[in-house]
Formats: sequence, C-alpha cells, structure tokens
Amino acid sequence: MPTETPESVSVDTALPPIPAKRYFTIGEVSELCGVKAHVLRYWEQEFSQLKPVKRSGNRRYYQHHEVLLIRKIRHLLYDEGFTISGARNRLDEAAIQDQENAIAAEQARALLIELRAEIEATLGVLRG
Repeated sequence: MPTETPESVSVDTALPPIPAKRYFTIGEVSELCGVKAHVLRYWEQEFSQLKPVKRSGNRRYYQHHEVLLIRKIRHLLYDEGFTISGARNRLDEAAIQDQENAIAAEQARALLIELRAEIEATLGVLRG
C-alpha cells in the first residue's frame, strides 16, 4: 500500500467568494467560511466583535464585515494555530492598530489640506 507524501496530499483551503448581499444566514456563513453552525454560535460567545443581527425566532443574520471577521478568526485558529484567547488578543491588537492608522491618516489629510492652502496662497501672490 503506497504511503501519502506531503506533496501528494492536496488540501483545498480556498473559500468561496462572498456574494454581494446585505445579510447572510448562519447556514450560508457556515458554507462561506468552512465552519459548522455550532462553531459560529460558540465564536459569538468568545469574540465580542462578532454580533450578528437576531430577528424573529432568534434567527441570526450576518453582515458582510462579520463574514470577513469569521474568516479572519478561522485563519487565526486553524491556519496560524492560535488559541481562542490568542486569536482574541490578535484581533484586539489589529483593532487598535486600525484605529491608530485611521488617526494617522486623518492627520496626514489635515496636513495635506493645510499645505494645499499654503501653495494656493503662494500662487496667488506670484500671479498677483
């Protein structure tokens, strides 16, 4: 009986594209993210960022950004080997970094506006 080498084992980890929809059911998200529905419900308890809308009959509806978050959680846990706690910390760090990047971008934007005003004033003096 031939043994399988790592080269002969093909694992398809590619996830399907996310359709352009506003809301997704837990079954759809389960298929899109490659995790079972009970895992999604568990992750809701463990990751405060994950808050699907609940409608009649306590049915969950996930938005596009939550599907992306679930894929990120899945990657951290399954591909990177993080624990739940480690993945939670990594997501918190990423959120802080995103916030810092947004502040830096806003400061850069304000500086550019100020520089543009100075350049326009200088051009006005040169033309005038």
